[in-house]
Amino acid sequence: MTRALHLLAAALAALLGACVVVPRTVVGYDPECHVVARQMTLQAVQVASIAGCSNSGCGVLLAAAGATAAASMVVSGTIAVVGNVVYWLEKQGNCARSGERVPPSLPPEPPAVL
Repeated sequence: MTRALHLLAAALAALLGACVVVPRTVVGYDPECHVVARQMTLQAVQVASIAGCSNSGCGVLLAAAGATAAASMVVSGTIAVVGNVVYWLEKQGNCARSGERVPPSLPPEPPAVL
């Protein structure tokens, strides 16, 4: 049973490696609004691999890799959510759907002279 557990730990370590999740901005054109729209997505990136560990060292490395992956997912996920809200608000502010008339901006009125 312990051999199977060691093989499972080695397989998980090989699959997990030292993966981190990073936010990525994707740019596209929205023809309905006539604006360039941006969106943040998450991308998993492997920064290192775990190889050549033995006994309890594998468990420690696997735990550290799992904690790193989870922490990067939380931080990057938060960045992506906030970024997407900002991009959505920006798009709503700049959106000029076909059929809608965009009012021209008026210059500010001069101050009243007494």
